[in-house]
Amino acid sequence: MSKPKQKKQSRHQQSEKPRGRRRFLIGLTVVVVVGIVAAVTLLRGANAGFEKLNGRWLRLDGGYVLDIRAVDPSGKIDAIYLNPNPINIAKAEATRDGSKLNVFVEFRAPNYPGSTYTLTYDPQQDQLKGIYFQAVQQQRFNVNFVRMK
Repeated sequence: MSKPKQKKQSRHQQSEKPRGRRRFLIGLTVVVVVGIVAAVTLLRGANAGFEKLNGRWLRLDGGYVLDIRAVDPSGKIDAIYLNPNPINIAKAEATRDGSKLNVFVEFRAPNYPGSTYTLTYDPQQDQLKGIYFQAVQQQRFNVNFVRMK
């Protein structure tokens, strides 16, 4: 029994395979690049807006100042708190909950160990509003911070 003869491919048929492969690779590259650009855009959008928190914020009921110097894309806040002297900030972070920007600040200082601010940015009034938890006294207070001009 002899082997069936295989048809020889014409030059035209031989060149179609590399062209098809090339087209596939170009298409795949375009899809990957578009996907990366979309992901970066979404990630930037998710973290965008933290810059609205930057500034000096005055708590009107006591003259306390929360000075937010910078917020990095992960939400870590570089800030100082004055009462009127600096009080050590153990942790300060910004988070996003849908369209809301939230600020959390925790203190580690004498008379303030574990005291916190849990605040939400109000864009219409340009204020930070929320709760101050005074850990030593185990009390919560409603507070508002206004941006200092």
